[in-house]
Amino acid sequence: MNRIYIYNKVAKSGSVLLFCLFLLMASCSEEKEHIAPAIHDRDSVSMMTSYGVNTLISDSGVIKYRIVTERWDVNTVRNPSRWTFICGIFMEQFDEKFHIEGYIQADTAWYYDQLKLWELRGRVRLRNVNGLKFQSEELFWDGMAHELYSNKYSKVITPERTLEGTYFRSDENMRHYTVSNSKGSFIKSDMDKKEETSPDNTTGNESTPADTIQKEHRQKAVPQKKKIQ
Repeated sequence: MNRIYIYNKVAKSGSVLLFCLFLLMASCSEEKEHIAPAIHDRDSVSMMTSYGVNTLISDSGVIKYRIVTERWDVNTVRNPSRWTFICGIFMEQFDEKFHIEGYIQADTAWYYDQLKLWELRGRVRLRNVNGLKFQSEELFWDGMAHELYSNKYSKVITPERTLEGTYFRSDENMRHYTVSNSKGSFIKSDMDKKEETSPDNTTGNESTPADTIQKEHRQKAVPQKKKIQ
């Protein structure tokens, strides 16, 4: 009986040992896959990313712009779809004869292709062929309405004057523009003209250089003697 008991005990321990060896071999035979963590916001992934870009952009078969940027991301999944220039952008505009009409640059930019809308942020700088310079921290370029506008402090510099204000709106060519809540320096001959407009608005026109500002005239105070009672 003792031999049978010992034999059964050895057989059981041997079975346990074989089972452990089988599990060990099975675990060693399984290969571990190196998988990157899942991306939950799938719409944030760019469909195309380009580095060191210097390219020409055409409109209706005519070359209109040159874009220079360190990084260009194209995302067609997000709504609305957009181009992102996270490392800044420099863009030149050409006329039909391929002459430079002006340039624009910013620290960060987005272009919503379905809306034809540019959103420029950071150190936004713009200059046109007439020498007009624009500086701001924000600028929107609406390609459908063919206008530029900004809701932040903006500065417009021309050969004749300098304007500053908290609201700016202009046509695409920067020939007719409006600066609201403005302040600036003017030529004396411009101030002597009797054209009138809103006191908080200053409008400029490249074809007619003089800005129009309303003057406020007040009567001079006349000193009066007090009556002694």
